[in-house]
Amino acid sequence: MVQAVQETNAVAGSGLAPGARKLSTTALRARFAARLSHLYGTEVPAYNQLVQTSQEVNERVLRREGADAERLGSIARVTAERHGAIRVGSAREMRQVRQIFAALGMFPCGFYDLRDAAPAPVPVISTAFRPLQRDELAANPFRVFTSMLVPEDRRFFDTDLERRLKRFIDARQLFPPELLALADRASDHGELPQPEADRFLDLAVASFALSPEPVDRAWYDELERISSVASDIGGVASTHINHLTPRVLDIDDLYTSMQAQGIEMIDQIQGPPRWSGPDVLLRQTSFRALAEPRRFRDADGSIATGDLRVRFGEVEARGIALTTSGRDLYEQLVGEVDARLRDSTDGSRQTVAQAVWSERMPTTERDLCVRGLGFFAYTQTTDDRIGALTVQQRDDARRAAGDADAATLVELGLLEPKPIVYEDFLPRSAAGIFASNLSSTGGRDTDQGGDGRDLGWMSDMLEHEVAVPEQVYAAESAYSLDAAVAALSGALN
Repeated sequence: MVQAVQETNAVAGSGLAPGARKLSTTALRARFAARLSHLYGTEVPAYNQLVQTSQEVNERVLRREGADAERLGSIARVTAERHGAIRVGSAREMRQVRQIFAALGMFPCGFYDLRDAAPAPVPVISTAFRPLQRDELAANPFRVFTSMLVPEDRRFFDTDLERRLKRFIDARQLFPPELLALADRASDHGELPQPEADRFLDLAVASFALSPEPVDRAWYDELERISSVASDIGGVASTHINHLTPRVLDIDDLYTSMQAQGIEMIDQIQGPPRWSGPDVLLRQTSFRALAEPRRFRDADGSIATGDLRVRFGEVEARGIALTTSGRDLYEQLVGEVDARLRDSTDGSRQTVAQAVWSERMPTTERDLCVRGLGFFAYTQTTDDRIGALTVQQRDDARRAAGDADAATLVELGLLEPKPIVYEDFLPRSAAGIFASNLSSTGGRDTDQGGDGRDLGWMSDMLEHEVAVPEQVYAAESAYSLDAAVAALSGALN
């Protein structure tokens, strides 16, 4: 029933009538997200409980805060919002993932290197596939955090294990050729006829289902000694959805509500602290990975049943996107929290972080805006405000409009800033979630050198430019500012 409602809403949100003969990439994305949610709820029933509790929390926030609860997104968008996570083993597989998500209007954005991330390094690099345009995000804000193993990194894998790991990964096929061909057709034309769309969705969802095929126990265990993430990627012949994350308006309420239902949560919420000022970037938490029955093939060829703990239930709360200066301040605050915790055992991370944030982070959205620390979209305020300006203020306003000086125009009350939601991820938080759910933290040889990877390398490997999140937000902000200033300039003259 839930899936049917989600798919009906997906079609409505894309502007397609029921029974339409073609599905746009937007509609394909919405339907894929709904089907994947249904699949994951079948495989991990606790996910359904997480979604239900998230909706209950959101309803409480709406009753408590009214319209202010939707300042960072309508409740319809927040309720529908999901981010998934998958893991692959090679550049070939990563490019195939890009093909599939391009058919859904999702493109690579951001580069995340978790190999040095605290608290537990993970031998992967990652990007997120997501819509880049605001209207596409509003229609369906689905995104998939996609990690790729780095077998060449000598801190984790010696030359012999690298060779065997690459041979194993090169021999498997994660995605059928028919799926990739349909994906290319959808991305080339921006749509698929209904029968082909249905076939594409069937194949795509099936590709991310947990495989019933037996796992080679010795091979899996060898990789798990390096990292549980390495074994989850390279120890099996398929990929699967690792977690699917709903969005919640009050993650602290969600955390305690899940605990009250007997669900074991990880030790803490990752990301910025809860405090009295504006929410920024991303806060995440999860319930702990559950033991899932899996079939294993032992050395003598016999098949036995065991269990693995690799999938968990993550949830997120999103805040305001920060500019480069804002991110620099954020990293300084995180460093200050770490330093205070090293120097003293008094107080939890949450308590210390609240104190640090209160000392140095702007306490209002307006201050975040005028100090150039957050990204905002702008609209002109009423003409009545222009009429109330003094002669000096009008002159200041004309100069600020000519310079596209948003801060001054906001301070004069001529522009209304609306926060731009952070749509991306935080490496430290991702590593924290991973570490809290690993059955084996493994180990690495820090005397060995890593294998260089960066956003440029990722773009070359994917044969597609990886967007820089801050540039995406800056372009959106600049576009709105140009339009608002043009309207304002006419009213001032």
